[in-house]
Amino acid sequence: MKFVGTLFAEQALLASGWAKNVRVSIDDRGLIKSIQTGSTAQAGDLNLKDRALLPAPSNLHSHAFQRAMAGLTEYRSATKDNFWTWRELMFKFADILSPQDVQAIAAFVQMEMLEAGYAACGEFHYLHHQAEGVPYDDPAEMANQIFAAAANTGIGLTLLPVLYRRGGLDDRALSPGQSRFGCTRDLYENLISAAQKSATGLNADCNIGVAPHSLRAISQEDLQWVQSLLPDAPIHIHIAEQVAEVDDVLATYGARPVQWLLDNNPVDERWCLIHATHMSEDETNRLARSGAVVGLCPITESNLGDGIFNANSYLPAGGKIGLGSDSNIRISLSEELRTLEYSQRLRHKARAVLVDENISVGRNLFERVASGSAQAMKRNSGEIAENHLADLLTLDVNSVHTVGLSGDKLLDGWIFAGNDDLVRDVFSAGRHVVENGHHKNSASITSGFHSTIQKLRQAV
Repeated sequence: MKFVGTLFAEQALLASGWAKNVRVSIDDRGLIKSIQTGSTAQAGDLNLKDRALLPAPSNLHSHAFQRAMAGLTEYRSATKDNFWTWRELMFKFADILSPQDVQAIAAFVQMEMLEAGYAACGEFHYLHHQAEGVPYDDPAEMANQIFAAAANTGIGLTLLPVLYRRGGLDDRALSPGQSRFGCTRDLYENLISAAQKSATGLNADCNIGVAPHSLRAISQEDLQWVQSLLPDAPIHIHIAEQVAEVDDVLATYGARPVQWLLDNNPVDERWCLIHATHMSEDETNRLARSGAVVGLCPITESNLGDGIFNANSYLPAGGKIGLGSDSNIRISLSEELRTLEYSQRLRHKARAVLVDENISVGRNLFERVASGSAQAMKRNSGEIAENHLADLLTLDVNSVHTVGLSGDKLLDGWIFAGNDDLVRDVFSAGRHVVENGHHKNSASITSGFHSTIQKLRQAV
């Protein structure tokens, strides 16, 4: 899969802006070695004819196994269906998954991400144990399935093993549906150590972070402890996703979730706060100044009825964002971007809300997401620049949605009128994993997923 050589594109979105007739050379480490603009294609170049070259973002938040649940929860199971009723169904589904199931699902999810234009994935991984919470002989058994999927797909991976210790802020025990997630500190430390050993066989751009699940799932002491376990690694946490969660934290800790986190922890560039949907203006401004990234998942947040993130206040305050696909009910980079902007238009009854001076909405969001997701994954990517990883995607410039367009308008044509079938190539750290819109191993990966979900859907 590895590409070593030079790409030529008639237009490319570089760190400095749009450029024409660009040659990008990639070395055997998957790094961008040099960039030439105003050039011509040379013999031996991979000529990306009729395609625009862009940096490929990372998908910073995924629960891969939930992809196999798509379509199973779209009915009302209570007087008012919500996140909490959906969660009970998710627990039941998670209880029947084998390690082989998890690998087949994860490979399909990663393939879909790559074909959508993402170069890397942050797997928020909490399905650790056997049924009823019995640990596997190898504590990293389930993590190894994610690694095996990544080796098959070629995606860049940041594995984020989840620390999950209690059933709620009142310190209740885990419910039966949560038993496969729970870890003592010793077990979690063994899991991290075993995963680090297994990860040595992956590509060098793959890494491991830590993921304290949420304020409701761990104590204050656990949150302090987990931050020191891998001192330089990224830290991801779910926070302020639901109104009921905000109310519970306020009642227990005397502060709103984001407020409490900022008051009691050194939140900085290492941190990625997933969702942060419900924040006051003070929380919004403080979080924007912290240097942390907010991980937004607009499709899942819409599907679960979480609410609308206050991006119109957060971004002008200097806040950083990235995108994830969370429950993976639908994996689409263009649709995540589109949904983020459209949610703001509906809330504010206005057009072109998340825009920046002199650039379009699509470009503003795309560049912010590429940069923010790279930071959250601790991945040397996010822009086309020398000595950065060659995380790249190409777009078809001759589709009905992009023909005759260039620069920001071409990007907007893809995001607001087109779909991810405009993505023609994807490179992950120089690995040419998607060509002509399809992953190189798509037939075998799709077949494995098809067999797996057919079995699982008969069981639920």
